[in-house]
Amino acid sequence: MSEPKRLFFALELPSTVREEIIQWRAAHFLPEAGRPVAAENLHLTLAFLGDVSADKEKALATLAGRIRQPGFTLRLDDAGQWLRSRVVWLGSRQSPRGLLQLANMLRAQAARNGCYQSPQPFHPHITLLRDASHAVAIPPPGFCWSFPVTEFALYASTFARGRTRYTELQRWSLSE
Repeated sequence: MSEPKRLFFALELPSTVREEIIQWRAAHFLPEAGRPVAAENLHLTLAFLGDVSADKEKALATLAGRIRQPGFTLRLDDAGQWLRSRVVWLGSRQSPRGLLQLANMLRAQAARNGCYQSPQPFHPHITLLRDASHAVAIPPPGFCWSFPVTEFALYASTFARGRTRYTELQRWSLSE
């Protein structure tokens, strides 16, 4: 029997957007503000699944493959900090309906399959900094990245040699 995997559904950022965000983060946050998330790990989590068995992974992947939903445009034009979780994030002032629908479907399927889902409302975001132990200055409005979202993926999270790595396991297209 195989070991459970730590899984989540997420949106990948286009590489050009990811690089621009990394440059923006470096220009606006001091090194002592927190621990920067590695460029290759920047993503928007749709549903965190936790430690999942191979059977449950297969069932969740099958359900994800049945989702029929049009793509949408994601606009990243907001940033903030959650002091309790010590995170600095990037998000949207107005989340697109398609994003919220996709996340809600995936979270509902996960819950029905025994994956704990936080009772907190879904707040789509990209974690920029971790371990932000004190309040940091958030850049004023004026920044914005916008891109079409045409697919989502299932990822595994592993921790080895002091680093977290995310590996894409499967990807699904959103309908046109």
